[in-house]
Amino acid sequence: MFKGNFEFDFNFFKIKPPSLIGVDISSSAIKMVELSQVGNEHAYRIERYVIEIMPPDAMQDGGIANMEVVSDCLRRGWKRMGTRQKNVALALPASDVITKRIIVSAGQREDDLVFQVENEASQYIPFPLNEVDLDFQEIKPVSDNPEEVEVLIAASRKEKVEDRVATALAADLKAVVMDVEPYAAQAAFDLALHQLSGEGKDQIIALVDMGATVMKVNVLLNGESLYTRDQPFGGNHLTQEIHNQFNLTLEESESAKRGGNLPENYQADVLQPFCETLAIEVMRAIQFFYTSTQFTEVNYIFIAGGCAVIPGLDAIISSRTQISTFVVNPFANMEQASRISQRQLILDAPALLIACGLALRSFDPA
Repeated sequence: MFKGNFEFDFNFFKIKPPSLIGVDISSSAIKMVELSQVGNEHAYRIERYVIEIMPPDAMQDGGIANMEVVSDCLRRGWKRMGTRQKNVALALPASDVITKRIIVSAGQREDDLVFQVENEASQYIPFPLNEVDLDFQEIKPVSDNPEEVEVLIAASRKEKVEDRVATALAADLKAVVMDVEPYAAQAAFDLALHQLSGEGKDQIIALVDMGATVMKVNVLLNGESLYTRDQPFGGNHLTQEIHNQFNLTLEESESAKRGGNLPENYQADVLQPFCETLAIEVMRAIQFFYTSTQFTEVNYIFIAGGCAVIPGLDAIISSRTQISTFVVNPFANMEQASRISQRQLILDAPALLIACGLALRSFDPA
């Protein structure tokens, strides 16, 4: 497979030596999670985590716009965690990664499989292969032909990968895993399925990650993605409305939103209309899923991201969509280090989904 031109083993899928910190570089904050394994192989403890807020101009369209600012935030977050671990797992947004599923003959030698993947990739990737980092993973046998297997190819422009690796390096950290955000989120989301009977088997579940600028929708069935969609709506709309209504700067508005220091009419005049609009956006995303696929039902909605902890938002979405809605907490069944406040973790957990999924790469048995 192909490797990047830097001192880091580019690899979307394969295991790396434990342990490491999961680092989610989002549009508004850096989120870092460190886990340990306890008891059996599927039991974990959250040791440390931190959310380090970034200036609004540090990121742009999912990319790093100001590497110095982002690396400074990453360094501060690492220091706040109080860890000695310097290996990190990072992820690229889905918009920076081209993925393609192909069918190949089972049982090939690795060299032959690499050659076939290279040929297939050249047909789907609109860039010269020497300008991309490429990886692949065998997913599963083809159901009606055991002599074939399904392979997932993932590729990204080298500069997208190198920007994140260089940012970690500038913070005196070492990137040892590069994942893709939806895959990392799904890995952590699997830990939350205990909330459903049968752990959601044969149920269609919409995972809705509500970030600062984008609402990311991933509809899943038995761990496989049926449909993805990004809609340009998120928590920054609420910040902007606070700015408009209460004559605050955007920085003051963001701080007041997080701290709850707002006038009495905030709930009725600003927050409730925002929640209703957000619920409509979720409903629209579900309707797009119905019209774009052969499916006509979603059994459950799980909400994640910074907006997910707005009190009552899950009920508003459930009422609007007529679908049972839950707030994601991938840490609900984990042990917690004594240094962690359980109350604060419950509030922060929905925003830590990707970072948690990246931290789980320490224990990947693949």
